[in-house]
Amino acid sequence: MQGVNKLRGATAIRSKERLPRKRLLALGVIAACILVAFSLQPTDTETDQQTRLELPDGSAQAVKPEKTAAPEPVAAVATPSPPPWNEVSVKSGDNLSLIFKRAGYSDRDIYLITEKAPDGKSLARIFPGQTIAFSADESGELDAVRHIISPLETVTYQNTEAGFERQRDIRTPEVKQARASAIITSSLFLAGQEAGLSQNMIMELANIFGGVIDFALDPRVGDTIHLLYEDLYLDGKKYRDGEIIAASFTNQGKTFSAYRYKNSQGDNGYYSEDGVSMRKAFLLAPVDFTRISSNFNPRRLHPIYKTRRPHRGTDYVAPRGTPVFSTGEGRVIKAGYSKANGNYVFVQHGEKYVTKYLHLHKRSVRAGQRIAQSQVVGTVGSTGAATGVHLHYEFLMDGVHRNPRTIHKKLPKAKSLNSAEMPLFRQATSGAFSQLASLQTESHLAMNSSGSTSAQVAQ
Repeated sequence: MQGVNKLRGATAIRSKERLPRKRLLALGVIAACILVAFSLQPTDTETDQQTRLELPDGSAQAVKPEKTAAPEPVAAVATPSPPPWNEVSVKSGDNLSLIFKRAGYSDRDIYLITEKAPDGKSLARIFPGQTIAFSADESGELDAVRHIISPLETVTYQNTEAGFERQRDIRTPEVKQARASAIITSSLFLAGQEAGLSQNMIMELANIFGGVIDFALDPRVGDTIHLLYEDLYLDGKKYRDGEIIAASFTNQGKTFSAYRYKNSQGDNGYYSEDGVSMRKAFLLAPVDFTRISSNFNPRRLHPIYKTRRPHRGTDYVAPRGTPVFSTGEGRVIKAGYSKANGNYVFVQHGEKYVTKYLHLHKRSVRAGQRIAQSQVVGTVGSTGAATGVHLHYEFLMDGVHRNPRTIHKKLPKAKSLNSAEMPLFRQATSGAFSQLASLQTESHLAMNSSGSTSAQVAQ
């Protein structure tokens, strides 16, 4: 068959590999089916979310659950700020009606609180320096009243559907222990100030040792003071003085120590290291930090009348207005004025003792009144037959004038803790005893090297 042309080389080979048209169409359909099958295959997540549904014929069919739309983000709701407080300071002569009127409220608002709220009448007990704060609602009506009694106590009256309700808030200050040492170069008062002690703390120190030391006459240059005490803090700032924990006073070489202790009866007091109460029947002096102008002298020449008249007491020179306090507990038997005595106060102590306070600028007690030891009976003055501002103080025992400077040796002894309570006392004060002894040693070394006073907060 010469008429047929034969293909050669590469062309011949490709021609042999060509598939029939029908087979190619079949392969294309199969490939398309495979691609569709793969595209319909569920993902792992979708497979996990499928639920198998059991059919009536016993077979099961996978059912894909409907997708739940993601929740839309909720916009944050701004918390409304509390309404502002309108604060009104209580002034001298103020009452609730004046204060509410200044704040824009009526006597009816006062009535709804004082007469209807629980213990609402306490709102009327206001004092100068306190603060009354008011809060109004959106309509301008009174919503709340806040009585700031002190930095530690606040009472709020909140208006509710049932009327005003009362809430009392009490804050507790932080207690920090401190310690101080001082050496007297002129007076106890100045030494205490240089050591960083407040006036109240110095007076409390004098009260503790007032039964064994006359601070108007006994202190000498070189006497030393050591004490452990508390400071009360509020919001990081000192609020006020706390209690004296322990203290010592070395006077003319003799040391007196005192430790605060609550006894078995629940009474707080100060005791020596041997358990003897520092509280005596009488204090040695009715004023502090002054000087003696005239001692007890039965043959003194009177500076005004120029005659020999017994000076049956002790004169204490002090600035006019200096507080004068009773040296013992008792009852005021006389309080008045005379040409010789000026303003005077006489106090009866039990059946045997009487103390007298003359030439007062003002009297603070009245006849028949019961008074406590250290209670103020008046102030130093120069009324009556007086050559200058001073207090004349007398002490009588069984109606006989006695020297106030020496009579204390014949007075009843101070009470002591009984032997059964001494172990409790020593246990309770052991820490203070060690700290005070350490402070005395440290201060002795420091003062020997510098001769200065010091005060520091205990760590």
